[in-house]
Amino acid sequence: MEVPSVVWTLTVIGIVGLLAFDYFFHVRKAHTPSLRESATWSAIYVGIALLFGLGVLWFGGTTMGAEYFAGYITEKALSVDNLFVFLIIMASFRVPRADQQKVLLFGIVFSLFARTAFIFLGAALINSFAWVFYIFGLILLITAGNLLRPNVHDNDSEGLVVRLAKKFLPASEHYDGDKLFTVENGKRVLTPMLLVMVAIGGTDILFALDSIPAIFGLTQNVFIVFTATAFSLMGLRQLYFLIDGLLDRLIFLSYGLAVILGFIGVKLILHALHENTLPFINDGEHVSVVEVSTGVSLSVILGVLLVTVLASIFSPKGKAKNAVSNARRHAVEYLDLNYETDMVERDKIFANMCREEDQIRKLPEKYKKLIRNETEFLDLLRRAHTEHDKAQVRASAES
Repeated sequence: MEVPSVVWTLTVIGIVGLLAFDYFFHVRKAHTPSLRESATWSAIYVGIALLFGLGVLWFGGTTMGAEYFAGYITEKALSVDNLFVFLIIMASFRVPRADQQKVLLFGIVFSLFARTAFIFLGAALINSFAWVFYIFGLILLITAGNLLRPNVHDNDSEGLVVRLAKKFLPASEHYDGDKLFTVENGKRVLTPMLLVMVAIGGTDILFALDSIPAIFGLTQNVFIVFTATAFSLMGLRQLYFLIDGLLDRLIFLSYGLAVILGFIGVKLILHALHENTLPFINDGEHVSVVEVSTGVSLSVILGVLLVTVLASIFSPKGKAKNAVSNARRHAVEYLDLNYETDMVERDKIFANMCREEDQIRKLPEKYKKLIRNETEFLDLLRRAHTEHDKAQVRASAES
């Protein structure tokens, strides 16, 4: 179905308007968003995406609507998985909590530009070369295999983009608010804020290499590909602050995404065989194969995600891993005096750490083995307690 240019124009204006609203009313002034703020705006952005999908369903028909929802759900799930990497990057560069919103919004905007370019490039390739579906399918199958690797989201490891940014873009040791450049010893130098934005942007390009073939496996309608991708990114900043303490709980998410990407990869290869023009396959003739409908794709995606999320939530191993990971992270955040300067928020971080310590003490022995470098971990917790005791003494003296 051909989408009128006026619809394209209004859609792009609406998306740009939402991004501008997000910046001027939420991100421009550095602050740590509350749980209520994050939950409210996450729900609003999901609601907008769903209403848009209903509009597509109403005006574009059942097939177009199903393609939008299948694409949106798949891209949203991939975006949540990407939050693991964002969390690692933020921790690696020790980004102050109040400034993380601006980094995330930059990542979303950069990702939207990068993916839009990939979308139009992918559409041009598909229109010119049917064999591109073979390549897209192979990319997704390789990605699915990589997601099945153990410890795919290892918080102790830095990605290639992060290592390259630190090596080739030397910067000052300390942040200067949210400035990208600062002056040290009379010289203008980069700040870590610029490095983390480079790392986020570079990582977004790598993400696009997976997500764009995935959605082209569900629909070749460029308008649907663009809008499903754009709306999946909207609200990602709020979602980060809403679930960053629960990310490690989703221990089976990578496996679920591997199944989904593998399924779409097979679907793409089947479609490539159906449209085959390569002379060394069936003498360049189309191959008669079963093609997977959009309805079946949507059902598989929803079913796999539902099983994955429920299995993760009710998994004792997931609860244990979440408690250990969050206790470690909260101890590091509390000890880093630059991470959170608001004393009320610092006390909340310490309270969260104590609650997670209590959960760890109640764990069965077999789950305590999930603690890597246990001696170092326990020392980290002790230092956090010592620092908190000192802070309490200083507060009592001042009062």
